[in-house]
Amino acid sequence: MKWLRWPKTLASQLSLIFLVSLLLANGLSFSVQFYERYLSARSTMLNNMENDISTSVAILDRLPAEERQAWLSRLNREHYQYLLTKGDSGVPMDTADPPMSASSIKDTLGQHYALTFADIPGVRPHYQVFLQLADGNPVTIDVRPADIPVALWLPVVLVLQLALLLGCTWMAVRLAIRPLSRLSRAVESLDPNARIQHLDESGPTEVAHAAVAFNAMQQRIADYLKERMQILAAISHDLQTPITRMKLRAEFMDDSIERDKLLSDLGEMEHLVREGVAYARSVHGSTEANCKLDLDAFVDSIVFDYQDVGKAVNSSGSYGSPIETRPHALRRVLINLLDNALKFSGAAELVVSAEANGNVSIKVLDRGPGISADELREVLKPFYRVESSRNRDTGGTGLGLAIAQQLAIALGGSLGLSNREGGGLCAELLLPKSSY
Repeated sequence: MKWLRWPKTLASQLSLIFLVSLLLANGLSFSVQFYERYLSARSTMLNNMENDISTSVAILDRLPAEERQAWLSRLNREHYQYLLTKGDSGVPMDTADPPMSASSIKDTLGQHYALTFADIPGVRPHYQVFLQLADGNPVTIDVRPADIPVALWLPVVLVLQLALLLGCTWMAVRLAIRPLSRLSRAVESLDPNARIQHLDESGPTEVAHAAVAFNAMQQRIADYLKERMQILAAISHDLQTPITRMKLRAEFMDDSIERDKLLSDLGEMEHLVREGVAYARSVHGSTEANCKLDLDAFVDSIVFDYQDVGKAVNSSGSYGSPIETRPHALRRVLINLLDNALKFSGAAELVVSAEANGNVSIKVLDRGPGISADELREVLKPFYRVESSRNRDTGGTGLGLAIAQQLAIALGGSLGLSNREGGGLCAELLLPKSSY
């Protein structure tokens, strides 16, 4: 049965273990106490009944026959009464397993009177004890056993105990799960390219150790990536000087097909080196300070710059309020996306709008060939090019979109690509109203 399967989440497992163990412990304690109370109450009731019955029979035996009837109302009790007759006809009681009250009556009266026990069937079965007084008159003790009474407050206490167990279980599970949930959220939000958010190192010893280890891991990852990006930037920067020297030397060579090919190769190498430096710098885009920015005017300035040089770039939509972001990183993202759109379609449209949650949506639209669905995620990786050719004019270096994505992450946003209906590509940059 599905509902009997072991729960999968840690919270439900801990809740089940705590609740079941507490219920079992509480149930065992209650059972022991209840059984002890039952034995004590039963012993008290039987002792009281023995004393009361022996006293009552002695009184009836010593009273004149004509006065006994008047005394019955004083001697009768809730669960047993006295009859001055032979009582009802019933079934002889099984002496192998008599009720405990019958054994008590036999122990207290059996030495002085001849007793006969009979079970009386009916809606509420009971039994009667027959005996004869000293003057020969019969007396019947009609016994109607009752269960051990349960106090009215006991169910209320049980409900309160159950509520207390549930509350304690919930609190214990919450205290145990909260650090793990916090650590899980920190792991999910871990981004080596973003500013390090240190996990709170307070709490129990085990939680503090885990937080310290996680923060140390974050720092090691950040240092590792920083070192690799510094190596990439240094190599790319250092390659610019020999490439420039080789280009100068090639310029002094006689005109020939080989000279043109060499200059073309050197130009591609120089472009690749510049893109490598730009990519290394984009990883550290989060180091730029935030400032308030009129987004609509900022977008218009970029569009006008393209239009001034004869590029087919238009804009539409508006956000209507300033945002807090890093302008140089944002400009680089939009320029990379616009250059990519112009390269493959010759024209681009920039659309600005506000999301329902107040965030910013900036879309760069084109009517180029688009990208196959299988490669929409791959093109955001460094050095991945859709085209298999090595022509830099069409294939590029494979770093433009990777740089744009790195800077989008540094801005606290995200970059997504999708194909448009009717052909073309939509590159959407989502930004928070205020970058972290």
